[in-house]
Amino acid sequence: MRVLQVIESAYRCTIEEQDDPAVWITHAMSGAGARLDVLLRGNAVNYALTGQNAAGLRFGAVEQTQPPRIDHEISKLVDKGANVYVILEDSMERGISPDRHVDGIHSVSREDIPRLFDGYDQVWHW
Repeated sequence: MRVLQVIESAYRCTIEEQDDPAVWITHAMSGAGARLDVLLRGNAVNYALTGQNAAGLRFGAVEQTQPPRIDHEISKLVDKGANVYVILEDSMERGISPDRHVDGIHSVSREDIPRLFDGYDQVWHW
C-alpha cells in the first residue's frame, strides 16, 4: 500500500522536541517497511529549505539543547527513497525558490495535486 503524508502545519512540537511528529512517524514507519511519501504544503514548505539553523533557541532562561534540524530529516527521507514533494506556489509565496530546496525534492503545482493523490492508496493529512 502506498501512502502520501500531507504535512501542512509547520514546527508542531518543535519547542519541546527536536523534530516534527509527522516527519518522525514517517521515518519510523518507513523503517518498518511502509511505503510513505510526503507532500509539504502551506507553512510546512519551510521544511524543504536548506541550511536552517535554530541553534541558540531559548525561551526565557530555558535553552532548547536539541534544536530542530528538519531540513536534515527531510533530506534523510529522500536518501531512504521517499518521494518528497513541495507545492511550488506555497514555496514561492514564502520567498523560497526551488534552488533553495533540499536536494531530491520534487516541486508540484497546486493543479497537479489531484493527479498526485490519485497515485496513492491512502492520503494522510497532518
